Amino acid sequence: MYSSTESLDRAELRELQGERLRATVERAYEHVPFYRDRLDAAGVAPGDIQGIEDVTELPMTEKEDFTDEYPDGLFAVDRADIRRYHASSGTTGKPKIVAYTAADLDLWGRVMARSLTAAGAGPEDVVQNAYGYGLFTGGLGFHHGAEELGAAVLPTSSGGTQRQVELATDLGSTVLGCTPSYALHFAEVAEEMGYTADDIPIEVVGYGAETCTDPMREEIEARLGATGINNYGLSELIGPGVAAECHEAQDGLHVWEDHFYPEVVDTATGEPLPEGEEGELVLTSLSREALPVLRYRTGDLTTLDYDACECGRTMVRMANVTGRTDDLLIVRGVNLYPSEIEYAVLEVDGVAPHYRIDLSREDNMDVMELTIELAEGFEGREAALRDRIGTRLSNVLGFTPDALDLVPPGTIERTEVGKVRRVYDHRD
Repeated sequence: MYSSTESLDRAELRELQGERLRATVERAYEHVPFYRDRLDAAGVAPGDIQGIEDVTELPMTEKEDFTDEYPDGLFAVDRADIRRYHASSGTTGKPKIVAYTAADLDLWGRVMARSLTAAGAGPEDVVQNAYGYGLFTGGLGFHHGAEELGAAVLPTSSGGTQRQVELATDLGSTVLGCTPSYALHFAEVAEEMGYTADDIPIEVVGYGAETCTDPMREEIEARLGATGINNYGLSELIGPGVAAECHEAQDGLHVWEDHFYPEVVDTATGEPLPEGEEGELVLTSLSREALPVLRYRTGDLTTLDYDACECGRTMVRMANVTGRTDDLLIVRGVNLYPSEIEYAVLEVDGVAPHYRIDLSREDNMDVMELTIELAEGFEGREAALRDRIGTRLSNVLGFTPDALDLVPPGTIERTEVGKVRRVYDHRD
């Protein structure tokens, strides 16, 4: 284990959680007007929080709150104390901005080092980080965790897969951090280059940012001859490093609940559910400085298991996320909302406000087809328009569909009653 805290007695852990929750609520109340108003409206004063069991008295935080308080209304520190900004997508086209103090960055490195240790990595490893670097938290999260662990980092970022295969074999990369779909793509390219699983030194694939089924994990492990370990995180809490599987059991993700307190609630009522019952994951940060978050509704559906794990860690395990409560699309590790795609596309002259998104899975890889109607009277070149749309999507969202079809006006089905259907997900 990376930290002895991971195997704390549950009673000791609850005492620690209670202390940190009290401090977090006080910090939020004193420094974040949004939370002060919410707590006052709920009739809860910081002094009312005596232990972790009082967490259910606190108001919940929604995704929309990040949008409404954009860009820094949820921050608990002055800008002079911030050392890093990251951002994740929002439902209106505006990102959710998150911030880190020096202490937050130190915490992020430590929880990610825990996650890598749980995966079976150590200081002797070479960690090839194929997550994207930039505003997305994945790349730098894994990077700092590997450095904190004392491992060597190969910051390849995403893309350039032939070069990635060559670097992995030439430099002896033993850990690959990436999305599960990219792990499969990496394996496919390696095979096309004439490599076998025995030729690839990678022993652990630390994947995250998108759903990975057991058959997909098995294929990754078979094709790379490595152990596949699931990681979980979200920018609003810290980024990757909230929870991770252990290589001993590969049976649920240990939530680092000395820093992130988990609940599972009924998606309709918000009421806590009994252990083992599936519902929406709600997380409370217990040690963040710049961005304390109270009872954040993640939208992810899962269960919690408090039974002892064979690895010796006592921290609760969450099951793999089975779905979402909202319309967020996760395609090859990229988070997209239909409204974001609409926002980007409709800025382009020549298209009508009618489109559909078809999602499928081919060879365990997510595939997106975007169909857009042409505007009435469009007389330009469709190839040029298609290029403009692709460039717009890439510039605004950092993503382009696998197929982009332009169809005549009136082609896409209209809806007269109820909500219009934009997304057709065939992956299940």
